Amino acid sequence: MLEALIERSTKIKAKRDHLQVQQMSLVQQIQSRETEEKLLVLSSELIKKLIDSEVFEGVKAVESLMSEGLRAVFHDQDIEVRAEVEEKRGKINVSFITVQDSVEGKALDSFGGAVSTVQSILLRLSIILRRGLKPILLLDESLPAFDPGYIHLMAEFLSTLCKNMGVNILLVTHNPNLVDAAHQSYRISKRGDKAQLDKI
Repeated sequence: MLEALIERSTKIKAKRDHLQVQQMSLVQQIQSRETEEKLLVLSSELIKKLIDSEVFEGVKAVESLMSEGLRAVFHDQDIEVRAEVEEKRGKINVSFITVQDSVEGKALDSFGGAVSTVQSILLRLSIILRRGLKPILLLDESLPAFDPGYIHLMAEFLSTLCKNMGVNILLVTHNPNLVDAAHQSYRISKRGDKAQLDKI
């Protein structure tokens, strides 16, 4: 009987020792997971702050570029762009609001095609430059909504972009003011069943 108790006691001690080792291992794993979780949370917060900072700086640059571009073209108007940045469902959302005197709204809704065209061109240009893409803009009849009083200023503005920022613009147009401002211009004519380019 005593031998049976001793044997049972030995087995219980062995099981206890095994369970203690398991417990220590599990405690270490829990501590490791908790440390890893804290590190992931901190890393996530850091990355979010860096992204938010980069987005904010990028948005401010685009906001400034659009405002300066609009003032260059519509020189007689007090017009600018304001960016509204907000987080929606964990993602950054940016809205550009056009402001002229006491009127503000989305460009196309409140200010018409000419203003929204300038903003569209500048937004595309800023994306091209920030992404490090080839600085080429393709504009196929993209400026039809311009008042004749502003079209020559838009032509000068595009020409200045090309010179100062190293941007190449291929513009298809019927507007003679834009043709006159071009560094190189060609007329396309149909000859037989082929298109012919003639330098102007």
